[in-house]
Amino acid sequence: MSDRAWPRTDASDELRLQWEFLAFLRATALIKASGLTPAQAIETPLPGSPTMSVLGLLKHLTAVERHWLTRVAGGSDAPLLWDPDDVHAEWRPTPTDTLTAVTAAYRAEWTTADTAMSGLTPDDPARADPTRTVRWTLTHVIQETARHVGHLDLLREHLDGTTGE
Repeated sequence: MSDRAWPRTDASDELRLQWEFLAFLRATALIKASGLTPAQAIETPLPGSPTMSVLGLLKHLTAVERHWLTRVAGGSDAPLLWDPDDVHAEWRPTPTDTLTAVTAAYRAEWTTADTAMSGLTPDDPARADPTRTVRWTLTHVIQETARHVGHLDLLREHLDGTTGE
């Protein structure tokens, strides 16, 4: 399980507010994945999305943070977490992908991203793509994470009936 706190409602610092919303969404993603069996974690119950599993979503969210926060905004040369020749690779579990390992990798990427973006302000250009601001990049990851937390809601309800925020 992960500690989760709503962002402060008296926010006056834009960047802190964005990081607090992302932290809330990250924690929510982990809550949605907690307590699943290995079989449930890799199940793909949505016919229209045959590669979408809880494990695949967490791997994807990790890859999204690596790309947008660590590499693009932060300017790190850390390797991509997906194969550019196979855009669905991170969605498919490998034999070493357990819920524990994937969750740990997701958490580790939070620290990597936070470190890569240290010292940046919302108006700063992303270090690896100056056509984007830090504000845009972080907001993009927030919306991507929020969208996939919604997918995790649906998957969890299909898998074991669990609902709720």
